[in-house]
Amino acid sequence: MKSKVAVLKTNPKTVLDDIKKIMYLAEFDKVLDKNKVTILKDNISWHLPFLSSNTTPWQLEGVILALKDAGFKEIVAVHNNTVVTNPYKGGILNKLTPIYKKYNIEERYNFKPEDIKWIKYTPKTKMLILDKIYPKGIKIPEFFLNKNIVHLPTVKTHIYTTTTGAMKNAFGGLLNTKRHYTHSYIHETLVDLLSIQKEIHSGIFAVMDGTICGCGPGPRTMLPYEKDYILASSDSVAIDAISSKMMGFNPMEISYIKLANELKLGNGDLNNIEIIGEDISNVNFNFKVGDNVPSYVGDILWFGPLKHLQKLFFRTPLVYLFVFSSFFYHDFIWWPFIGKKLQKERVLNTKWGELFLKY
Repeated sequence: MKSKVAVLKTNPKTVLDDIKKIMYLAEFDKVLDKNKVTILKDNISWHLPFLSSNTTPWQLEGVILALKDAGFKEIVAVHNNTVVTNPYKGGILNKLTPIYKKYNIEERYNFKPEDIKWIKYTPKTKMLILDKIYPKGIKIPEFFLNKNIVHLPTVKTHIYTTTTGAMKNAFGGLLNTKRHYTHSYIHETLVDLLSIQKEIHSGIFAVMDGTICGCGPGPRTMLPYEKDYILASSDSVAIDAISSKMMGFNPMEISYIKLANELKLGNGDLNNIEIIGEDISNVNFNFKVGDNVPSYVGDILWFGPLKHLQKLFFRTPLVYLFVFSSFFYHDFIWWPFIGKKLQKERVLNTKWGELFLKY
């Protein structure tokens, strides 16, 4: 059976209504159980307010309004941290925190024991890699069990997965602080996480923001492009395939999409996806991934000649050297000398930049 992915062109004046429209086109009200708690999983790839890298405020607000319009009463946001991202700072600088407060959405943090307890989970599906990476047991947030989840990724490239979207958005929420253990097998990891999601959630849905898209060695250091698209689907594989196609990639040449398609976790083959809304048959952003300083290091340590030394580098205190180096590079070199200028010249003077400043 074909999967449905809704795609619309939008603008700041209609974007909130358009998000509601696209969610109904993708039948979120049939996929998600309104009698269950619905988790909002935003995507803060970077706490700094670099549009294209993070969930946008209009994306978040539009989804909340659509959920409330459809009668979803229990909505909770769950956040995670990363080695280079502060979720508290990210929520404020990306103007998401005021929206959660405006609509009285409870916020939980999966790294705070008082908010969320981690439990061992034995997947029913045979794992590709996670059981080997975590031989003592896979742990997931207990709070995620038997609840809906709505992913809020953006259309952008990624140095290790080529593109990133709904499937990658589960990475921070479902894995604990030792997520870096999985990077050498990131494609298999994303497929395993989708298998787990399908077992534990009462419904899965994704709304992807492509108003400002990111090209380059993402998910942080990118060139932002104004594209004016929004996407929605209940098939995480299909929405990632369509966004990849729009960016100019062949989805079935991206390992995590191809693997998920082969395991029938969703449709990654464009022939098995029905596009509702815009005609995107000729859309091609011609995006490229490229490299930056951290990605060169990562390629050597995760995929290159030093791969066999990963336990030494990433499972000992040496890992903090790499964490600090990445944090320092992104926050104190790339952002002040490159990112701020890109944001000012390519984003803030656009209609979406003006909308961002109004939030």
